[in-house]
Amino acid sequence: MDSFAINVFVHVADTRSFVGAGRAVGVSASGIGKSITRLEQTLGVRLFHRSTRSVTLTAEGEMFLERARRIREEFDAAQAELSQTTRVPTGRLRIGLPMISEPFLLTLAAFQKRYPEVELDLDFDNRHVDVIDEGYDAVIRSGSIDDSRLTSRTLGTFQMWLVGAPEYFARRGTPRHPSELLEHDCIQFRMPNTGRLQTWQLRREADEPALNLSRRIICNTNEARRCFALEGVGIAYMSDHTVQDALETGALVRVLDQYTFEQNTFRLLWPSGKHMTPKLRAFIDFVSEHVPLRREDRY
Repeated sequence: MDSFAINVFVHVADTRSFVGAGRAVGVSASGIGKSITRLEQTLGVRLFHRSTRSVTLTAEGEMFLERARRIREEFDAAQAELSQTTRVPTGRLRIGLPMISEPFLLTLAAFQKRYPEVELDLDFDNRHVDVIDEGYDAVIRSGSIDDSRLTSRTLGTFQMWLVGAPEYFARRGTPRHPSELLEHDCIQFRMPNTGRLQTWQLRREADEPALNLSRRIICNTNEARRCFALEGVGIAYMSDHTVQDALETGALVRVLDQYTFEQNTFRLLWPSGKHMTPKLRAFIDFVSEHVPLRREDRY
């Protein structure tokens, strides 16, 4: 027995009509009849006398009506009470993120301070998780979206740069053309979801061959390749937001800017059609507003 069945019963009792009750709750007369039949089967009694001209309560129906009204009133009161409490975001949110600290950690810390009643369960993983089947409330991912079951919001864009430490370039020289990278030590990144090395997308002429770059170091986290670049081990191909602070202090410098062009987008994804709880709504709005990414492509 559910609240809908109780509500239908009370409407039929008040209107003495399946058609009238259907108009009140937005269901066909046949749907109302089926709901009443299921309720009678659950209770084990007949609630209405039915004829082609009228619908009247049985003695058992009269007895049940008083309690049904109280049940409906209690349910309405409980629903109103809960709606008041759910206006304040509370509860657990399971969020999937890529394995990078910036630009998200400071934003997540600020969210936690703003909404202390929300419990953040953060899963850092570069693989493309199944948001719905694995029970995530939302995930942050870069690249294209190929799952029609998900709703998305663009957080911002980022660009890939070639960077290295000043001491490295003082020791090895600064490349002026991508072909000169063949003479340099390169810090390569292995994509955790495919196992392949990330491609350094650099402008080249149509007849220029792809570069077979050195593999001085191969790693699969942004923190590792950033550390190696800072220590002067070699040149790294990294997203702007992961090295911005180091560039501002001069710990890293950019090279071959005229040859780098790759851009990508971070998006926040969550299950389409899922009831938007206050905690999820607060998270989506807060992260969209505060994450420090370029926002010209947001919608």
